Amino acid sequence: MTLLAIGLNHQTAPVSLRERVAFADHSLPGALATLRTLPSVREVALLSTCNRTELYAVADDDGHVLVDWLASHPDTGADLRAYLYRHQDAAAVRHLFRVATGLDSLVLGEPQILGQVKHAWTTARHAGTLGGQLDRLFQQAFAAAKRARTDTRIGANPVSVASTAVRLAQASFARPADAAVLLVGAGETIELVARHLTQSQVKRLLVANRTLAHAQDLATRHGGFALPLAELDRHLGEVDIVFSATASREPVVTRGQVAAALAQRKHRPMLLLDLAVPRDIESDVATLPDVFLYTIDDLERAIEANRRGRREAADAAEAIVELQVARYVETLAASGRVEPLKRLRAHGDSVRAAVLAKAEQQLQAGHDPHEVLTFLAHTLTNRLLHAPTAALRQAALEGDHELARASEKLFPQVPEPGIEDAESGDAASPASSADRDAER
Repeated sequence: MTLLAIGLNHQTAPVSLRERVAFADHSLPGALATLRTLPSVREVALLSTCNRTELYAVADDDGHVLVDWLASHPDTGADLRAYLYRHQDAAAVRHLFRVATGLDSLVLGEPQILGQVKHAWTTARHAGTLGGQLDRLFQQAFAAAKRARTDTRIGANPVSVASTAVRLAQASFARPADAAVLLVGAGETIELVARHLTQSQVKRLLVANRTLAHAQDLATRHGGFALPLAELDRHLGEVDIVFSATASREPVVTRGQVAAALAQRKHRPMLLLDLAVPRDIESDVATLPDVFLYTIDDLERAIEANRRGRREAADAAEAIVELQVARYVETLAASGRVEPLKRLRAHGDSVRAAVLAKAEQQLQAGHDPHEVLTFLAHTLTNRLLHAPTAALRQAALEGDHELARASEKLFPQVPEPGIEDAESGDAASPASSADRDAER
């Protein structure tokens, strides 16, 4: 069986493609169920975030069916093979450990990814597509991430896409402390944006969400004002900055809405930061005058300085990941070596139990105990030796000398009848008989 990691991320595919292959939470169970039915797929988990969509699987082959499935994902309308990567066995282990630790993230060391990996693991467990090997792999990934964050500064002063976006706003014409800010959405990313804005002493905060109660909860905790998403048109012209991160499959902010807002503002500029994948803000909004639109991909340039500053901590975290990968692979190899022994022992136990049960039935039926013991010994010997005897006979016919040499290692010397008994003092020998005669 082969361990696989197959996917695309911010390094291999632009946001325009990533958003088309992204999976909404509600669609994950159905996708996992379909994946599990693919030929040769034993176990599978699906990780889908704004920056990556990845399959982790245990399969009987090289995973080409998984590549085909992901490459021709129905929502893309295109073949994604040129954007996909595929890691196998130890390389797949290393990839997952690096992802969970934040070493493969757009923002180096960002903490949100670990929670997203745990969500993928939990979803696969609930969907029944996670077996023993993937379950252990994910739990080891969590342990590796925890170790890296404890022993290095990769997690110190954690930087996320949200905090990077807020810092970009602070460096722009519309500083949050002097601006009205609109948050669209109420999920984890927007929650992080709200925290950073509160720390920046944002002048005015509005929160729009499809579920008003969620917007009210977030707004209450951060001193803002909540409104339903349906009222976005009425308030868009009031704000200088928009942060948007929803789980919508379609844009929630259109070119027409922004154009109307600019007219209301007498063309005072607006800063819009789209942190969602799929994108929340129509891309042609960027063509409007007095609009500055940034997407997830645009943030990578702003993040580069942070990535350089955290490289030393990342190098230490990489060393920890390599150590954890080596340990995991070693443990996996050891369990593979023990598995044949387990199967052999289980076979012997099964044969013994079956023959013993028949012998007990014969005793209960009143059969002579000596005959029952003879039956037990002969049947047990025949059943235990049948498979290896047949294999050796077939090997001899085919000229398979490797199996013959292996059997010599397993049974280096077959004792002649009576030798073992003589060594234990139970068998009679000429000398011992003479001794007994003399004692008489």
